[in-house]
Formats: sequence, C-alpha cells, structure tokens
Amino acid sequence: MTDYDVLRVFCGPNGGHGNELGVVRDGSVLPGRSARQALAAELGFSETVFVDDPERGVIDIYTPTLRLPFAGHPCVGTAWLLDVPELVTPAGTVGARLDGEFSWIEARAEWAPPRTLRRYDTPAEVDALDVPPPGEWIYAWAWEDVAAGRIRARAFPGRGDGIDEDEATGAAAILLTDRLGRALNITQGKGSQLLTAPQPHGWVELGGRVFLEP
Repeated sequence: MTDYDVLRVFCGPNGGHGNELGVVRDGSVLPGRSARQALAAELGFSETVFVDDPERGVIDIYTPTLRLPFAGHPCVGTAWLLDVPELVTPAGTVGARLDGEFSWIEARAEWAPPRTLRRYDTPAEVDALDVPPPGEWIYAWAWEDVAAGRIRARAFPGRGDGIDEDEATGAAAILLTDRLGRALNITQGKGSQLLTAPQPHGWVELGGRVFLEP
C-alpha cells in the first residue's frame, strides 16, 4: 500500500471537524495519472494530493473520479504539511503562509471549478437541506451576521462518487468571496471554519486550521 498522510483541513476552533485530505508525500511512487486516480478512488477522500516536488511545492490533485487543476482544501492542507512559501498547481502558482494557528493560501477565483452558489434566507434553511440528487455542484449559503461577514454554508458536489456532502470547500469559499467582495468567516458542514479575504488584482486569501491525524 502506498504511504500517505491524512490531514483534517479547516478545523473548528476546538480542533474538531475539518475535511479529510490524503497526501502522498512521494508522488514518484505513482507517476501515472491512471494509478493516481485509482488510489484516490480507493482512499475515498474528497481530494487526494500527490507531491511531485516537496521543495518547490509541485502538487497534483485528484477527487475519487477526476483530476483537478486547483482545489482549496488540498492546497491549504499541503502548504501546511510541507511548510513552503508557494505551491505549483496546473492552474497556477499558489502563495502560501503560516500565521499562528492558521494556514493561508492566495489564489484566483478563475482557478476554481464551476460551482452553483445558491443563497438562502436563513441558516436554518441551509441546515434543513437534504442531499440533492447527482447533478450540479451546489454551494448553499446564508448570512448569519452580515456586518461581521459570518456565513453558514453546506456543499453538495453532485458527482455521484460517494461524496454526497463536502465538509469544507475552499474553492467555493474563494468564489463566494470574489462575488461578495469582502472578507468572510464561513461555518460549513458539521462545524468546519474557513476564513477568506479579497486581495488586490483579483486574488483571494483562504485560511484555516490544519491537523495531522496520528
């Protein structure tokens, strides 16, 4: 079996929740895309990362069914694990930094895969949603506190690959931040926390807590 680490990314203030991420630190053990895709499907995480150059931060990202040019929670988690100033993805170079308990990346909204950002009137409506049938990728959200930038969100990938609901979705948070044009404090899933802030020239910062599973 290929060695890999398991991280929880975008954990809550008490260290709970977060979205699990598999990271294969030595990507050379599985150089081919088909082998990487097969392992990602076998592990069953929402995303699995293969590190092709740990010093330069070159990474390759897979869901259980497809390869992604960029994704938020894999980049936040892998940047924390490798402790590098940037990551190189097929979409572009992602800036990275650590600030206290938070790992931050800086990316562009156009790198994120398409998402349907669906607004609801209240957090209770978001909480009451059932998992929709496979189809479009839906990011359901509502304001908890407009002045404070606090948002309640849930994510439904709709891919039919066994990931009915995504616990914490960085790319969707980047898209929402870009649309709203302001810093956000997002509670997603069962209690994961994502922080964002728009930056000049179309960049968005995305941050969260990362924990390595023993």
